[in-house]
Amino acid sequence: MKAFAIDMDGTVYHGGRPIPGATDFISWLRESGVPFRFLTNNSSHGRAFYAQRLNRMGFDVTEDDVLTSATATARYLLSERPGETVFPVCVPDVVRELEAAGVPLEYEDPDIVLLGFDTSADYGKINKAYRFLKRRCSFVATHPDDLCPAEDDYDIDIGPFIRMFEQICESEPVIIGKPSRRMLEMAALEMGVRAEDVIMVGDRLYTDIRMACDAGTESIAVLTGEATLESISESPYRPTYVVSSVADIPGLGLKLR
Repeated sequence: MKAFAIDMDGTVYHGGRPIPGATDFISWLRESGVPFRFLTNNSSHGRAFYAQRLNRMGFDVTEDDVLTSATATARYLLSERPGETVFPVCVPDVVRELEAAGVPLEYEDPDIVLLGFDTSADYGKINKAYRFLKRRCSFVATHPDDLCPAEDDYDIDIGPFIRMFEQICESEPVIIGKPSRRMLEMAALEMGVRAEDVIMVGDRLYTDIRMACDAGTESIAVLTGEATLESISESPYRPTYVVSSVADIPGLGLKLR
């Protein structure tokens, strides 16, 4: 394998605590000269937030080492929908990232409704999005997750809101984050390798491992998050390897670049 795409919460840390051996795993990749990107569907913050979080836990990374679903969505909008205006249903941090990237935002007559994680959303914003979609605006969502990891449990994510808009507006979104292979292709492009040469490491079978399966690349499931041996045996999305944690990956004997 020439590069690694690595999920974050449940894979290299829990909340604010690194998983034992995770920082050593990242050091091993650097010493082996293997590029990597941290991938997260979480669109509750910009990527600077996640780089800072990782650094506080001892991972020694930069913003360039992190690809969030919000960052990937901004790139999609600029490359695939140039010039189209966007009504963002997103947290202020992500709105600022969209603006900084050059995505044209519009709050009264947009071409696209963008749905991300948004703790600032209220009925006024939700109804605005509904009316725009009924008017046949395009629909884009940063990711499809139903639940978002929190410090001690899970919070409701944007998946239920996607289904609500799909049902009442009869509008199907373009989804950018995992399991869409767009995330993997963007990460591969950043690292200068082909998507099929990236190995995906993660704890969620229906996002991390499914993305790898759909992209035709190898994957490693870790048992430090959602996945269990039982759920793996019952899943249609089967990882290439299963390890207790990322600390065990150097011992797999993978042939690297």
